Amino acid sequence: MHNTQILLRPLVSEKSNDLKEYQNKVVFAVHPGANKYQVKNAVETIFDVKVDKINMIRRGPLKRKKFGRVSGKIAGYKKAFITLSAGEKIEFFEGV
Repeated sequence: MHNTQILLRPLVSEKSNDLKEYQNKVVFAVHPGANKYQVKNAVETIFDVKVDKINMIRRGPLKRKKFGRVSGKIAGYKKAFITLSAGEKIEFFEGV
């Protein structure tokens, strides 16, 4: 798997902005088959930063309801919380 296929998109929310500011962490949605070593390698080569630690979770699919009836589902995804080394930052997230 190529590095550009591993990182799907950055996840920007209030929680991820607080993690970025106070704990020097960034959050990405990653390919469901990717492991921590592949994610670390992809972030270090694409953004040219040093990664300390990676935590990953899977968010399962959710049922979508309309008027009390189930009408479909929202797809699940895999999330990576990436802790950067002290003094490192990803310029992509600045000003968001």
